[in-house]
Amino acid sequence: MFFNSLGKYLILLKSVFKKPEKWAIYRKEILHEMYSVGVDSLGLIAIISTFIGAVMTMQIAFQLVSDLIPNSIIGQINRDSSILELSPTISALVLAGKVGSSVSSQIGTMRVTEQIDALEIMGINAPGYLILPKILAGITMVPILVVLSIALALTGGLIGGALSGAVTPADYISGITDGFRGYTITVAMVKAFVFGFVITSVSAYQGFYVKGGSLEVGQASTKGVVVSCISILASDYAITAAML
Repeated sequence: MFFNSLGKYLILLKSVFKKPEKWAIYRKEILHEMYSVGVDSLGLIAIISTFIGAVMTMQIAFQLVSDLIPNSIIGQINRDSSILELSPTISALVLAGKVGSSVSSQIGTMRVTEQIDALEIMGINAPGYLILPKILAGITMVPILVVLSIALALTGGLIGGALSGAVTPADYISGITDGFRGYTITVAMVKAFVFGFVITSVSAYQGFYVKGGSLEVGQASTKGVVVSCISILASDYAITAAML
């Protein structure tokens, strides 16, 4: 079952990345999907990232109660945790629920209403036309959202630490600036790129091969989210093991 699904997934990707008939048509779709994936998700990512950063700062301060440990270490731990793990992974899991379910339901609805069959009859590469813009939007906008998430998580940590008295702004800023390694950003961007591809391609696969009616579309949407989340966590482990 697993290898059968994997084979169908790879065959679908092969069709997706065929040379487009007309780039002008795809360009409009790509811009539309970039807006849907990126701009429409800004508010959700901003709220989650800010609160995660604030909570992380207070929890780290609670656990590091010692006169031997400088308060600046709180900012450093929050910085590295946000860049390497929290912002890329939490953002991807949230987007899997929001974007992934939307992609699955859109394509699934087109399948059960025979719109995809109509595209194929007209000689249009349906996988490329429907899925390629979504994948390109995912690998473009998810890294941008992750960068925003990192910045807001660090800002939220500063605000949360200052309001709770867990760490002074000066100590926190000192912690997030001292010993910074740019390589951690590289790891975060690789994760974001892979996560963006996984979210859009896996969800599109679930919708593209749906059979039945509206009930099956809902089931495919749910399955797309679940499989995307599992794939995100598995690829997160693989990237971390390979790059760190």
